[in-house]
This record gives sequence, structure tokens and C-alpha cells, in this order.
Amino acid sequence: MADAAVEFLLQNLKQLLRYNFNLIRGVEGDVESLYTELDWLKGFLMDSTEKGNNNEYMKSMVRQTREVVYKAEDAVETYVSHTSVNNARSYFEKTFHVFDYAVNLRSVAEEVRSIRTTVKDMYDTKKIGFAALLQHGEGSERSTIERKAPIVEEENVVGFQDEAEKVIELLTGGLEELEVISIIGMPGLGKTTLAKMILRDPKIEYEFYNRTWVYVSQEYNRKEVFLNILGKFNKLNDEMYKMSAESLANELRRFLEKGKYLIVLDDVWKEDVWDDLKMAFPKNKNRSRILLTSRIYSVGIHANPNRYPHRLRFLTTHESWTLLQQKALGSKQCSDQGLIEHGQRIAEECEGLPLAIVVIGGILLEKGTEIYWWEKVAGRVHAYLNLDREKRMENLIALSFNNLPYHLKACFLYFGMFPEDFQIPMSKLIHLWISEGFIQNQKEMNLEDIAEEYLEDLVNRNLVMVGERRSTGKVKFCHIHDMLHEFCKKEGAEQNFFHEIKGTNSFSNTLPFENYRRLGVHFGIKNFISSKQFGPRVRSLLCFSTEDITLPLDLVSSIPGGFKLLRVLDGRPITFPRFPTDLTQLIHLRYLVLSINFTILPATISKLWNMQTLIVVTSSRTLEIKADIWKMIQLRHLEINASTSLPKTGKSKEDSLIRLPGILAKTRKSKDDSLKSGSLVTLSTISPESCSEDVFAAAPNLKKLGIRGQLSKLLEGKAGSTLFDSLGKKLVNLENLKLLNDVFPRSPVEGKLVSLPQMYKFPPKLKKLTLSDTLLDWDQMSTLGKLENLEILKLKDNSFEGKLWQPQEGGFRALRILHIGKTNLVSWSASADHFPRLRRLYIKHCSDLHEVPSGLGDISSLQIMDLYCTSKSAAASARKIDLLKKSLQDQQSTKGSEFKLNIYPPDPPTEDQ
Repeated sequence: MADAAVEFLLQNLKQLLRYNFNLIRGVEGDVESLYTELDWLKGFLMDSTEKGNNNEYMKSMVRQTREVVYKAEDAVETYVSHTSVNNARSYFEKTFHVFDYAVNLRSVAEEVRSIRTTVKDMYDTKKIGFAALLQHGEGSERSTIERKAPIVEEENVVGFQDEAEKVIELLTGGLEELEVISIIGMPGLGKTTLAKMILRDPKIEYEFYNRTWVYVSQEYNRKEVFLNILGKFNKLNDEMYKMSAESLANELRRFLEKGKYLIVLDDVWKEDVWDDLKMAFPKNKNRSRILLTSRIYSVGIHANPNRYPHRLRFLTTHESWTLLQQKALGSKQCSDQGLIEHGQRIAEECEGLPLAIVVIGGILLEKGTEIYWWEKVAGRVHAYLNLDREKRMENLIALSFNNLPYHLKACFLYFGMFPEDFQIPMSKLIHLWISEGFIQNQKEMNLEDIAEEYLEDLVNRNLVMVGERRSTGKVKFCHIHDMLHEFCKKEGAEQNFFHEIKGTNSFSNTLPFENYRRLGVHFGIKNFISSKQFGPRVRSLLCFSTEDITLPLDLVSSIPGGFKLLRVLDGRPITFPRFPTDLTQLIHLRYLVLSINFTILPATISKLWNMQTLIVVTSSRTLEIKADIWKMIQLRHLEINASTSLPKTGKSKEDSLIRLPGILAKTRKSKDDSLKSGSLVTLSTISPESCSEDVFAAAPNLKKLGIRGQLSKLLEGKAGSTLFDSLGKKLVNLENLKLLNDVFPRSPVEGKLVSLPQMYKFPPKLKKLTLSDTLLDWDQMSTLGKLENLEILKLKDNSFEGKLWQPQEGGFRALRILHIGKTNLVSWSASADHFPRLRRLYIKHCSDLHEVPSGLGDISSLQIMDLYCTSKSAAASARKIDLLKKSLQDQQSTKGSEFKLNIYPPDPPTEDQ
């Protein structure tokens, strides 16, 4: 990952030279020269990575380069930290610290000069050798590679249909009592894939409305397992996170007792895991089932001694070749005889192991359809698979990793930071990638779009698995196979890329984290903080522990004091009783998750001028920000779970920015100038009172906005205008808007909105709108129907009220997804003319609704209808639509996605239906 480290350092140096010249005064010449020489090293590293050179000398040089880059990074950032801390001191404090400050600065300045000399020596004496070595790199033999289009994920998994039918029969038949059904197989055989396929099957969806999936893994946490299951059925609150594992088990048990359920426990390693978890699963004689997957046969026998586990078979040679074609070519048939010959050889060598086929398919996808590459890969596969079984997959994964382009390697290794089988939110992942410096500007694309492309690329290479996609088709949650996770951990440790902390055995009170760049705390967070660890080179600290703690006052400054060069701090499980003042000394912070129980964010937080993503989790319903966030010119995402009052905007800071002429003068007009103002992309949630024209003028690139509070203040007119008017005027790029009406402690009825703003006052590019507790009359839907670009409309509980909804024709021309939450709606009349492009309809807690409009059955694009806790008559009308849709599909022999109807609680149709 040396190339990514160089790129990040170059961007950091560029920013210092252009915008914060005053922080490197005294060593600016050395920093500028360091920039020039590192820029050449970046080119060398990119070439060596792309060409895949395996020369030992080259590998040694890459390792040396990485260490030099890390030292340069440490030296420059330490210098900047010292200067920044000194600048923040009062006159008397500066006088008191004048001697030690000067000594520190001289020491670091000498280190910068020493590193510059080292880099120059590498540049001068080795570049001829580098060039010669690179010419013999493997990639130089073939420079042109045909790029394949991304593969669309398949619904039907190759070779598993017969296996799925057997397990489905076990799940739906048998005794009335709770039963455990186990799927057993070696790593990479497809246990997880089969279980997911079963969970999506229409028979299972009908039989088990209460069904969910939870990863257990080798080092599981009982409390976390219970929280994950509960979170799939109900919204988790702060009290639940504070509960013990036993209390959560009782809570889960009470919920599951109500009906029939199916819980998938994926990747169970030990026999006693079932003993630890079974107390949460009631034996309610409703034919409820537990589906368990494991590598170990005895685990399945222990969970259910009365039924033999289902052993998963290997793929046949024919199935292996079919799967390889899907993953490497995106089709089931290959007509090129040369590719067929080498492809079938590869498939046969994989000996029916799906993961091996999938990983190799990802390599071939990148190489294209040149016979040269297929022949070369076939030769390597043969060599790797001749080894013993334990090393086969490790070598294949290494082969796939080595074939990644340089910009994806750090992104892929980063998955090892997360706990095994952890479902990673896509938004969190890409924000972390950006903050870590893995994503760099390209042409006119923004960083988030580039990061999403990187993720999709890893998915298409079969290295990353999609846990769930959004209705838009974008990834919502993702993870990697546990064997790939082990590889990332091993490779990451070798490169000091990250270190995993699991309890007190992972660290020592006497040995600091001297060499690690990143730390992931999986559990034991309280002991970790109490031990007051010290990490002079640590750049990232991520806490995944489910153990929520309130930090004692004497430990509030332990993290800022021990990890002074942090860029990323995710401390969600750690609640700070007061704002840690030392936190503002971490001026390199780019990503911060802060859990608090106070109501004011102080002005000093604006000193964190590198901040890109700031997430605040508070137990309060309101928060006031005193900090001048408009000075934080790199801030892209501000997310707070409370109604937040923002400070007034100040004047532009453009004129005060110090720029350096010279090597960087030519980039003065570059895209980086967008950092001068308006970098905010996400702002959620803010109070209605903060929605001023000045605020939105300072955030013209905003794409996501959440407003929470008394929304009537947003719509009240003054001199013919309202605060809402500024949304349409200033936020021309806004795509996602949440309007959450919160008048607590009063009843939502007292905050009822009379009307919506006129259509032209909404942001012109709005694609997604969420409303909650607005209690609007249904005739106001005509305004929303006129929004030309609206694709997703989420009407949360009490968004609208009234007995009748009669939509106007010609509206909702772009609407694809409609959610309707709790309401007193009785009669709804609609047809394809009202929702011509609707794909998904979700109706929840509409107990008064008499029927779902039959006209919706005429919408050809409608794919999913989901009813939760509605009337029996509404459920019956939905089944009639289901029969109609299926009949039309049969008559027209329609191919593609079938219409899916989900109803809870399930109520079998009567005989006359």
C-alpha cells in the first residue's frame, strides 16, 4: 500500500503548501523538494504495482519506499501538530513553552531534511535500476487488456437448486416443535450462498414472514448476535444497547413467541454456541426453525442430535464450467474454442470448490477474452491447486489480490479492519476510504462517486459480497468471505497496515503500538482506554465493540493524548460526559464519530480544519453547534441524530488563504479550489430555524438534507416569503430531503401542517423525499405528484391523515418506490395512470385501509408489494393483484423479475379465492 500512502502524502503536502503555508514556515523549502521527489516515487510504485513484478529486489525496494514514506508522513504531520498547538496558545503559554517548542520543531525539521536526502538518494541512484526491472515485469508482455462490463448478480445460483430444495423440504416439513437444521461443508463450498438462496425462496418467504440472518463467526459476541436479530425486527433504542445479553435474549424471546420464525445462524464454529444462544428462541410449536451453517459436523449434531446435518456437495465439472463463465464472461455460454479449452481446464482443476472458481473468475474478468491470459491463469491455477488443501485458497486469493490495480489494493485490505462477517454500511465504508486517502480526485467526478465505483469493481471481481442493495440498485451493506477476511488480516499485519484488538491479550501496558498505522478495537474497549495506550504512528482508531461505556472524567483526554496523529476516530461505543478539549489538537482528523450526552458542541471544534466527516450521536433531542463550521472548508458530511441549531455563516475565508507560488502555482485553478467553500454534501438533521438563505448559500453542493423540529416554522410566511423558499433557490443540487415534524413533548396533532409549499419551491433535482408526523391532508399529495424527478417517496407514520385518497392523473411520472406508514386511510383509488413507473409498494400499519387499489395490478413495472399489519380485506385484495400479475406473466411468457407479494401476518387465502 506504499503507492496509496505516497498519493495521500502528496495531497497532504500540496494542501499544506497551498492553504496552510504558515504551519510549515521554516521547512517550506524542504517540504517542497520532498513533494517533487515523492511525486517521482509515486510513478515508480504505480508502475511496479500495475506490472506485478515479483522480483525480490523490487519487493525490497517497495518495502523500503513504504517505510520512508511513512517516516516522511510522520515527520511532516508532527511538525504541523507542534506548530498548530503552539499557535493556539496564549501569549503567556507561548512564553512558557518557547524552549521546548523550538527544540521539538528543530528535531522534526532535521528529520524532514534527513528523509528528503534518503528519498533523493533513492531517486538518483536507483531509478536506472528501477526502469530496467520494470521492463521485465509480467505486465509488460501484454499492455492492452479488454475491460469487461460489470456482471449483474444472478438470482439463481449454479448447482445449488437441488440442494436448496432438499433443505427447504426440511424447513417446511417435520415436527411442530422448534427444530435446528444444519448445513455442513468445508470453507468456500458455498454454505452461506445456499442459505441466502433458501432465505429468498418464495416458499420460505410465505411460510416464515419473521425471518432473518445473523453472522456468528469464529469469535462471536452473544450480545451482538441478539442485537443484530432484534434490529431486523424492531428499531433498536439506546436502552437496548445498554441491556445485558440475558435481557436482550428475553426481549427477543418475547417477540418471537408471537408467531412462526426462521433464524439463520451463519458460520458457527463451536458446539457450545448453540447452548449460549438457544435461550432466545422459544419452542412455541409453530413449526419455527433455526438454519445453522458450519464447517464442523459435530456442531450440527450437537444442536440437533435427532437429525443428521445436510452435507453440502461439491460442484460437478459441468456446473464448475457454467459458474466460471458467469463470473468471468457474464454469460452462461462461451463460443470461443480456445477459451473453452483453457476455461474447462481451470474449472476441472478447481475440483468443484465454488469460492476457488469465483475468485479465479474475478481475475479473468479483468483480463478480458485474450486466450493468452486464460492460458497463463490456467497454468498458475494448476500450480497452486497441486498444493495441499489448506494453502490452495490462500494462494488463489493472493493471486487475485496481486492482480488488483494499485488503487484497489488498500481499499480491499481495509475490509480486514472490520469484524469477521460484519455487515458494513456502504456509506460508512466510502467515507472511511476517502478519509484514509484511498480515493483521489479524477476529472469531474466527486470522491463519493469514485469510491462507489471502486466498491462495485471489487464486487464484480468477486472479492466483495453484497449483503443488501438499495431500491436504487446501489450497495447498501457489504462484507467479504471469511477466508478473504483472514487473508486481509494476514497481509495487513505484514505491512503494519492495521492491528486487531480483541481484549487485553491484544495489547500490553508496556509496549506501545509503535509500528501500526490503524487499530480496530473489536471488544474490550474499556480496558483498552483505561490502560492509556500510546500510538505515535497510529492514524486510525475504529471501535466496533457492542459494549457501550460512559468514559470517566479522568480518561476523557486519554485518546487525544495517546494518539496525536489520528485521521480517523470512530468512537461510537464511547460516550463522552463532556467535550474533550484535547480533541481539538488532533488537527489531522478527517473522520470523527462522537457519542455525547451534552447539548452544546463548542466553538473550538472548528480548529479541526481537515475534518471531512463529522458524525455526532447524542441522547438529547436537540444540539447547538457553537463552532463556525463554515471555516471547516473540507467538511463534506455533517450527520447528527438531533435537531441541530447551526451558527450563522461568516464571510468567505478565501482571501485569508495563503498560497505558495512555484511548483504548485499551476494547480491554482484546479478542482481543489472547490474546497474554498461549499464542500458540504450531507447536512442532517438541522432545526427549521437554521434553514436560512445564508446557510444554504454556504452549502450550494448539498445533496442530502434532513430537517427536524417544528416544521410549521419552516413554512410560516414573513413579508410573503418562508424559510422553505431558500431550499428551492439555493439548493439546486439537492437530491434527498427528510422533513421530520417533531414538537415533543406536545402531541404530533398540535404540530399538524396545513399545507405543503408550492411545487416550484422544492429543489429542482429532488429524487427522494421522506415525511414524518406532518399529518397533512391527502389532497396535498397533488403537490408531490408534480415533482418531476421524484423517484422515492417515504411517508413515515402520521405523514398524512384522512379517510380518502384520490390521486390526480398525470402525477408521479418518475416515482418508482412508495412507502406508506401508519395512517387512518380507508379508501384509496389508483391505477397505472397515477403511478406509471411504480416498482415497489410498501404499506405498514394501515389497519383501516379497506383494499389495495386493483388498478395497481395494471402497472407493468410493479415488482414488489409488501403489506405489514393491514386489514384482512386489504391483504385479500393484494392477493387478487398477485394472481392477476402472475396470470399476465404466464400469458405473455414474461422473462425477468417475477412479481413478489409479502404479507404479514400471513393469512392463507380462502377457498373461493
